[in-house]
Amino acid sequence: MNQKENFDKLSQYLQSKIIGQKSLINRLMIALLADGHLLVEGAPGLAKTRAIQMLGQGIEGDFHRVQFTPDLLPADITGTEVFHPNDGSFHFQKGPLFHNLILADEINRAPAKVQSALLEAMAERQITVAGTTWKLPEPFLVMATQNPIEQEGTYHLPEAQLDRFLMHVIVDYPTPAEEKVILHLGRKEAMQQVRHEKEAVAPLVSREDVAMARQDVLNIYMTDKVETYLLQLVLATRNPERYGKSLAGSIAYGGSPRATLSLDRCARAHAWLAGRDFVSPEDVQAVAHDVLRHRLLLTFEAEADGMTANHIIDELLALVAVP
Repeated sequence: MNQKENFDKLSQYLQSKIIGQKSLINRLMIALLADGHLLVEGAPGLAKTRAIQMLGQGIEGDFHRVQFTPDLLPADITGTEVFHPNDGSFHFQKGPLFHNLILADEINRAPAKVQSALLEAMAERQITVAGTTWKLPEPFLVMATQNPIEQEGTYHLPEAQLDRFLMHVIVDYPTPAEEKVILHLGRKEAMQQVRHEKEAVAPLVSREDVAMARQDVLNIYMTDKVETYLLQLVLATRNPERYGKSLAGSIAYGGSPRATLSLDRCARAHAWLAGRDFVSPEDVQAVAHDVLRHRLLLTFEAEADGMTANHIIDELLALVAVP
């Protein structure tokens, strides 16, 4: 059985456990294949935690949840040196980051030092404590969540740090039909808990599968025309006035080269999950909002006019010529 079949089984398993969030499931799969991290924003109770928890059950690896609070310290997530009085020595005690899948719940509730420690680990895939560098496990995926409802007592993530996330995913409410299925699934799982029944799930995707699938994704063919289209989309965020008078003065800062790299990796992963061996313009368009949304800094005038990053990306997709 090849890696694609294993990932298809994983996707089917996640969709059976997480109802009404197909886009979130797809983005989690893309992040796993593109070796990146997710920032997920949505109201409480929309299966954000459940999604990455179920992913942890479906792949060979371990999952850990960290609830970010204002009193959290960097050592609480990275680990610290612990003194052993028996022999008078110090030993490093690993923190929660030494797991394959990390849920950083409500990341905007932690102070800047903790956010920086997490984002450094995300970028470098290692941490340094007391002069010793420790490698983090592979695969390593962080899904950080933000609650858009309550902003009291939160610490805004700086735009330069937001750029570290591969994608910024917005999670919305399920449809009435999907919520009915959620209701029935919730009853079933509640009955299993009452009976002390625990579903044992064998990993559907191994670490080797992830590594080989990532290689397959990188090898997917992209024509020069699609590559040029991808580049033009990112360049358009830096010079929007060249594509339409309505966009003039709307973006203070556009996407960085990291945005180009992220759009390329995500478009390739999207095509691979769809079963194609080439990248089409539709793959680029499908992931453009989630890749670029958090990388655009709008001008004050644009915000005063009620414009959002989503509106600007919509216009750019309509104005940039498709090959």
